[in-house]
Amino acid sequence: MSLIVSDRFRIVVGLGKSGMSLVRFLANQGVSFAVADTRENPPELATLRRDYPQVEVRCGELDVDFLCRADELYVSPGLALATPALQQAHARGVKLSGDIELFARYAKAPVIAITGSNAKSTVTTLVGEMAAAAGKRVAVGGNLGTPALYLLSDEVELYVMELSSFQLETTDQLNAEVATVLNISEDHMDRYSGLPAYHLAKHRIFRGARQVVVNRQDALSRPLIGEGLPCWTFGLNKPDFHGFGLREENGEKYLAFQFENLMPVRELKVRGAHNQANALAALALGHAVGLPFDAMLASLREFTGLEHRCQWLREHDGVHYYNDSKATNVGA
Repeated sequence: MSLIVSDRFRIVVGLGKSGMSLVRFLANQGVSFAVADTRENPPELATLRRDYPQVEVRCGELDVDFLCRADELYVSPGLALATPALQQAHARGVKLSGDIELFARYAKAPVIAITGSNAKSTVTTLVGEMAAAAGKRVAVGGNLGTPALYLLSDEVELYVMELSSFQLETTDQLNAEVATVLNISEDHMDRYSGLPAYHLAKHRIFRGARQVVVNRQDALSRPLIGEGLPCWTFGLNKPDFHGFGLREENGEKYLAFQFENLMPVRELKVRGAHNQANALAALALGHAVGLPFDAMLASLREFTGLEHRCQWLREHDGVHYYNDSKATNVGA
């Protein structure tokens, strides 16, 4: 059954990957819609005209009057909500939304929602591998790989979603089973007025969350949460009662939960304190949805990391070379 009121008119603004996923989703739901893009030749224009020749599309400068024909605009994350035409349409009563908001309305399985200035792709991938190792029918995507709407399926038992601040700007109520902001540092300052605005966008991930995971060593990752909402923590210090962290015993450093050592750090194939933090965050998220420790730890022992993220390349004359080309902000 469609959760979208079908007699209303929508416009998809932006015709990239997420925009095309919206087109296909709305068409399958039998919803009346059009498409607009600020570019004269957006990436998916040929695909749209081939598969949906009946859909009206406007390319080039956004026409406010055209946008105001819609009850709701589904804005692609690449287009800033501060765009004047969008702001004018919104001021005239048009709702601004996005693909993640639609995904949240239709997803029947629990959602693990992950954002942060850094490490979100690594942690998302790792949690997905943990879930698969535990025998779950898991779907992984969002900002990473497959657009969210393409993942929707009655067969999925668990969604693991990487979400950007841009995607979260148009998400009113995600209702994740567990949500986390891994860390916060200045990023995308060309799009935000400052760190507070960026921080607010990231923290939209916690709206409607049933559990949260926070970084004990990054105060900006901690949301204002209601009493009684389960909160799990991670950090590179000793774990607290609800937390994952590092413990040392007889000169050996361990990943640990509460007072229990889980596995020696030396058994991780990925190196560096940041990867230890990633492993602990993934453990916290997996634990929140009931993944067994044996499956999670087996995944950690096999995980070799993602390309371009402190990726070991080779050793030459005693020097180790790494590809860290994804380190494009201060925190990285």
